[in-house]
Amino acid sequence: MPALYDRIGDGYAGLRRADPRIAARLTVALGPPAPLLNLGAGTGNYEPEDRWVVAVEPSVEMIRQRPAKAAPAVRAVAQALPFADGAFEAGLAVLTVHHWPDPVAGLRELRRVVRGRIVVLTFDPAARPWLTDYIPGLAALDEAQMPALEVYQAALGPVRITPLAIPHDCTDGFLYAYWRRPEAYLDPRLRSGSSSFRALADAGDGLERLREDLANGGWDRRYGVLRGLDSYDAGYRLIETA
Repeated sequence: MPALYDRIGDGYAGLRRADPRIAARLTVALGPPAPLLNLGAGTGNYEPEDRWVVAVEPSVEMIRQRPAKAAPAVRAVAQALPFADGAFEAGLAVLTVHHWPDPVAGLRELRRVVRGRIVVLTFDPAARPWLTDYIPGLAALDEAQMPALEVYQAALGPVRITPLAIPHDCTDGFLYAYWRRPEAYLDPRLRSGSSSFRALADAGDGLERLREDLANGGWDRRYGVLRGLDSYDAGYRLIETA
């Protein structure tokens, strides 16, 4: 069966480029260099270059877009990893768990094959960034596909959960990366880098209201304070095992 990103991953590498500040935070969280499994690795964003890495990715399209210098990729799914117990010292999963058919099973598999630290970047489905005021369907989608934060401790054991503030000029075009650049959401090319926009049946009415509010000053009256911030808690969370 084709993976999700075999259908929606065209052009991904050009729109989803690792932000160096987020990458640095992830590298620190992973600790000293050690053999690493990058699960749901996509095109290789956020794979540390200071350690041996094996990537796992189900999508042929994503693997095709991985650069030549990227870590070797194994085509597999999270809930059935082809590795022995404790095969890796560390594990990483970046903005991917919500795409797994069975997130709990995938996290338990990750715990099985990783004997040390696991770091997951995800989104809190209870968060409500301003964009959800215009497009409530995004909030409903977050609730439907994003595992609740309690799931991670249940599947991985004791974890520490901390907010990951997103820089105002984030180079990675994930859904809420443009929190200080609202005009970006009117660009269909930039929206195509978000699986959430691709999953929505119709965001047209909300986008039209956003267009009108940007033109008449309504957005700035409601949210203009954000334009003075360097970073923002949009709901992204860094999860680290103890």
